Amino acid sequence: MVAQCLGAVCGCGLVKAFQKAYYVRYGGGTNELADGYNTGTGVAAEIIGTFVLVYTVLAPLPIGSAVFMVHLATIPITGTGINPARSFGAAVIYCKDKAWDDQWIFWVGPFVGAAIAAIYHQFVLLAGAAFGSFKSSY
Repeated sequence: MVAQCLGAVCGCGLVKAFQKAYYVRYGGGTNELADGYNTGTGVAAEIIGTFVLVYTVLAPLPIGSAVFMVHLATIPITGTGINPARSFGAAVIYCKDKAWDDQWIFWVGPFVGAAIAAIYHQFVLLAGAAFGSFKSSY
């Protein structure tokens, strides 16, 4: 996670260095809660988005479709974090108040979403598969 955060900071620094106009125009790529949404909605969007991403990685579903779907659903709400390191890197380089105000959402949401995906995979799907194989053997 530390290496991923450092990579995000370096990547955002390169964007700032080489594409200054776009960097400024788009607020440094920082994530923030959009107007009209409360923090609960933001956290829920990040939890659900990360759940879909992590679950897709754990299951044989096409990850590209999941990431596309998550972006369609969460860009209007939070700018789509689903990766704390990416949100952190943009906040470090942009370094304005708005970059840090909602930063916790982009850490709590993804960690909770990932944990729920792992629990769902372990206890619901694997248990269901085990029950199915037990049931079919009689």
